[in-house]
Amino acid sequence: MAGVPMSVTIVVPTLNEESALPVLVAHLENCDPAPLEIILVDGQSEDATVRIAQAAGWQIILSERGRALQINAGVEAAQADLVCVVHADTLPPTDMVAVVEATLTDPRIALASFMPLIRGPEKTRWGTSLHNWAKTWYAPLVTRPHLFLRGVRLLFGDHAMFFRRSDFRKLGGCSPGDTVMEEADLCVKFARLGKVRMVPRWVVTSDRRIAAWGALRANWIYFKVGILWAVGLRHRMEQNYPDIR
Repeated sequence: MAGVPMSVTIVVPTLNEESALPVLVAHLENCDPAPLEIILVDGQSEDATVRIAQAAGWQIILSERGRALQINAGVEAAQADLVCVVHADTLPPTDMVAVVEATLTDPRIALASFMPLIRGPEKTRWGTSLHNWAKTWYAPLVTRPHLFLRGVRLLFGDHAMFFRRSDFRKLGGCSPGDTVMEEADLCVKFARLGKVRMVPRWVVTSDRRIAAWGALRANWIYFKVGILWAVGLRHRMEQNYPDIR
């Protein structure tokens, strides 16, 4: 891909994110260089989420609820060669477009992300941030050792994952029924095409779940949902991942 012009679409899947979205809107206005477009894919919000995105000039897609379905719809509509999926409570670096393009000029890398730093208005959650980094490695090692040896690493939604649109479509995108852990399945799929990597740049994500649940309970929930995914109990994942919005 060296020497070939690239561009980046940011896809933001949302559901009732009127509290978080204004901060992300203001943050993305400072991106330099700017993305080609920002697509908000809304899963039937009942608040001002869509109106906030419309006022920001973002493209709006209305979708059935479910992050997998929403991500699929956003990638399908994207006009850019490269796509970065950003959650409403996550703030990528302002040079994210350059980082995405530079990373994916390497044809050996199929899927990549930033490193999540979990932060709230009062503190940075260093312990959970470290756990998030560690589970990128230990989760596939424990649950899919044969895939770990082939280079599979598990990235998650608060990492702001990015990839080539053509590869995503070739792999069939996210599994449509997934509402939790859709990113883990993507990592397994993308590993067929090349390396899965986390670049050494921070993305700041909200600590709202930890603030609501407490640090110990939050890490237990993250661990439990991961194990349910690993053993194939997908139908139980969403009920064990409480909505805090």
